[in-house]
Amino acid sequence: MAWTEWEQAQASAAEKAAQTRLNTVDAGTGGGGGQRDLIVRSDELGALGSTAYQLRESLAKDGTHADDATTAAATALKSDGLATGSALQELQDAWETKVGTLKEACAHISNHLDYTKAAHAKEEEKISTSMRDAEGKLMTVSRISEFI
Repeated sequence: MAWTEWEQAQASAAEKAAQTRLNTVDAGTGGGGGQRDLIVRSDELGALGSTAYQLRESLAKDGTHADDATTAAATALKSDGLATGSALQELQDAWETKVGTLKEACAHISNHLDYTKAAHAKEEEKISTSMRDAEGKLMTVSRISEFI
């Protein structure tokens, strides 16, 4: 995802968040109306988690490809008595810290989405297996089929 795409996604999410209505019913029933816009599908969570994981893997490879050359240059500059060598080493150290932080953030996003997907599936299973009728009897799949 390019940086401009990320900014567009953030702007779109902010716009949708401003329009979100909670505890409403459809317009035809006299409620607050409006379109429901807070819908999450497990396949979407999985795709986002996968993207975050792929970004982390790319950062691990591409974010450190110049480490050896930069360290060698910094060492050579320092051995020649140039202050630029120390500055370059500081820059390298800061870069490693930033890349590590970004990789960790991507891992957290990926793990959180995986957890959310699993927790949602578990909750759906719990709801579907614990439905009860008006008399309090458990609504098993075979009992639900009786009403269809």
